[in-house]
Amino acid sequence: MKDSFDRTINYVRIAVTDRCNLRCFYCMPANGIPYEPKAHLLSYEEITRLLRILGGLGFRKVRFTGGEPFLRKDFMQLLENTAKLEAFKSIHITSNGTLLQRHIPRLQELGITKINLSIDSLDKERFHKITRRDDFEKVMETFHMLVDHSFKIKLNAVIMKGINTQDIIPLAELAKDYPVDVRFIEEMPFNGGYKENLEMYSARDIFSDLKTNYADLEQLPSAHGDTATLYQVPEYQGNIGVIAAFSRTFCNTCNRLRISSKGEIKSCLYDDGVFNIRDFMRSGVSDQELSDKFSEIIRLKPKDGFEAERARKSPKSAMKSMSSIGG
Repeated sequence: MKDSFDRTINYVRIAVTDRCNLRCFYCMPANGIPYEPKAHLLSYEEITRLLRILGGLGFRKVRFTGGEPFLRKDFMQLLENTAKLEAFKSIHITSNGTLLQRHIPRLQELGITKINLSIDSLDKERFHKITRRDDFEKVMETFHMLVDHSFKIKLNAVIMKGINTQDIIPLAELAKDYPVDVRFIEEMPFNGGYKENLEMYSARDIFSDLKTNYADLEQLPSAHGDTATLYQVPEYQGNIGVIAAFSRTFCNTCNRLRISSKGEIKSCLYDDGVFNIRDFMRSGVSDQELSDKFSEIIRLKPKDGFEAERARKSPKSAMKSMSSIGG
């Protein structure tokens, strides 16, 4: 599928739950958010149907997110259903790593070996301050297990001024000994309400820190749909990436749709939801009508995040937490 700006749209991110067992302060308040009742969530059967429709439209990559996807009961069953769909040979998961370990053998059997692992600090105390939970050792144990089982890992770290900028180089150094992509993400306004996003540590700031420490940092070629600008340090096993999520410098190659746990389609991270596919599906529409609706949404996809933000019906201050959006 092509949108009106000739971008190929072939990647969907689906949140299976808005629940999370961590309380990262840039994502949600300390007391959490009002969770959606189960009946409001897309069922696994509904998600599988949507994926079958999207596969017919040329979608080839799916990423399951949350909240924390492994919190939802029988999440592995959804992964098994998805693995049976011929269109999606690229199945990815974003997780905080706290509940993943026991599923590693089955994930390998299903051919699901691409995991994004969220970790914002290698300092145990800072990890606790950011997540409000004492799970640092569990997450690192998961990381090492995934490496040992040859998973393709992307480590995601949200960089916040005055909070964890000192973690940039220690995290980047993981690429020296492990074949992983360490990716640093600009903080976004969907921050759980802990502060106004007035002082952002930008992608340029992050790159400056990296360049100061790695004089021989080399930029790698990018592919259509890449959100991270990737760099390589000679002799390092992995790569280092910077994601300008707030600066929005990669919109011209955007290739994705997002679907929240309750079926809200976001054609851009910065819109306020363009359509509820759950309600449309539950009204009894046919597969063809679903396909036509997705085609329409893709055709109307905004040029970039700035255009999407300007078109919002609700104010910027009403932007939902990342846990509700689905990453």
